[in-house]
Amino acid sequence: MGLMTNQVALVTGAGTGLGRATAIQLAAEGAKVILTGRRKEKLDEVALIIEQAGGQSFVFPVDVTNSEAVNRLRDKLIAHIGQIDVLINNVGGTGEYSTVHDMTFSLWDHTIRLNLYSSFLVTNAFLPIMRKQKFGRIVSITSAMANFEYEGLGAYSAAKAGLEGLMRTVAIEEKNHGILVNMFDPGNLKTEQNPYGEGDPAMVVAEIVKLATLPADGMNGQVIRANQ
Repeated sequence: MGLMTNQVALVTGAGTGLGRATAIQLAAEGAKVILTGRRKEKLDEVALIIEQAGGQSFVFPVDVTNSEAVNRLRDKLIAHIGQIDVLINNVGGTGEYSTVHDMTFSLWDHTIRLNLYSSFLVTNAFLPIMRKQKFGRIVSITSAMANFEYEGLGAYSAAKAGLEGLMRTVAIEEKNHGILVNMFDPGNLKTEQNPYGEGDPAMVVAEIVKLATLPADGMNGQVIRANQ
C-alpha cells in the first residue's frame, strides 16, 4: 500500500510542469488525484499516464482564479467523491516582465490572481470539508522571489510574499482542526512556462509528497526549499 491509499488529493495546474509531476507521484502513492487546470487536453494526458500506471484520477477543467468556478468544482467533488484530504496549490506564473512604472493594471491583476487569489479561493472552498473531516494537508507552491527583488517581477514577488503570509495565517488558524499547511519552493525548474530553467520537476516532487503525508505532529506554517 502507498503512503496515500484511500486519500483524495487535488492538484491545481496539473496539466504541465510541477503540477503534472506531482499528480503522477501522488497517484503512485495510492491517492485518487483530482486534476484541475484550464486545458482539458493536457489534463487528459496526465490522466492517461496515471491510468496506465494503475492509478486513479479525475479530470476537472477549471479556472481557479474564478470564485464561482471553484465553488462549482467543490460541489461536484463532494457529490462525486465525498472527501478532500490534500490540496496542492500549484497554479502560478511570473507573467510578463514589467517595471512597476510601465505595468498595466491588467498585468498586475492577472499576476496577483494567478499566484495569490487562486490559492485563497481553493483553500477557502475546501477548508470547511477538511474541518469536518478533522484532517487535511495543504501544500502551496511558493518561490524565492517572495523574499528577493528582481527588476520586472514586482507583481510576482508581491504575490508570492502575500501567499506566504496567507498560508502562515491559515496554518495557525487551522492547526487545532487537524489541518497542516506548508509551502514548497521548487527552485528554478525547466517547465513549459520556464524553458530556461534547470532541473526536471520530477526531481523535487518527493518533498511535496512528504509535506502531503505529514503526521499529526508534523511541521506547520513552514517554507521548505528544494535540495535544502
